[in-house]
Amino acid sequence: MEFSLLFLLFILNFVWVSESLITFQIVSLSIYIIKKMIKSVFQQLDNMVIELSLSLFTAIVITDASIKNDITTFISHIHISNCPLTRTIHHMVFITSTEAELFAIRCGINQASTKKDISKIIVVTDSIHTAKKIFDPSSHLYQIHVVAILNEIQEFFVNNQNNLIKFWEYSS
Repeated sequence: MEFSLLFLLFILNFVWVSESLITFQIVSLSIYIIKKMIKSVFQQLDNMVIELSLSLFTAIVITDASIKNDITTFISHIHISNCPLTRTIHHMVFITSTEAELFAIRCGINQASTKKDISKIIVVTDSIHTAKKIFDPSSHLYQIHVVAILNEIQEFFVNNQNNLIKFWEYSS
């Protein structure tokens, strides 16, 4: 009786260890696949930046926002022809990260579109869901920001209908 009970505990323990190993291997494989996907996205982003940084007619706008202790910090970097044009850093209190991201995008588009001969603006952001709100016609809290951004975009396209604005997402 003692032998069979020990044997049963051994078998149950072996099955548990085997399932843990399988689970661990699946998690490891998932992490490996995710890392490969992220590496691929960063490689595409690197290639795009290298290719576009050679163009005199393309502005790359990179935005980011974060909140810590109710203080929102958002940054907008603009590069034209592989040269940093401007870096804008703002600190605000008691606003949402969505408002901050929209404001950073607005500042970037505004500054890039006012430069002579710019026909293409690439906005790189870690919150593409926020950028999609710009083109969301439904009623939402951020419409005042959206109207301001759309005015900037309209002015950019009035100058030349062949102008182009693209949005790229990166993971922060």
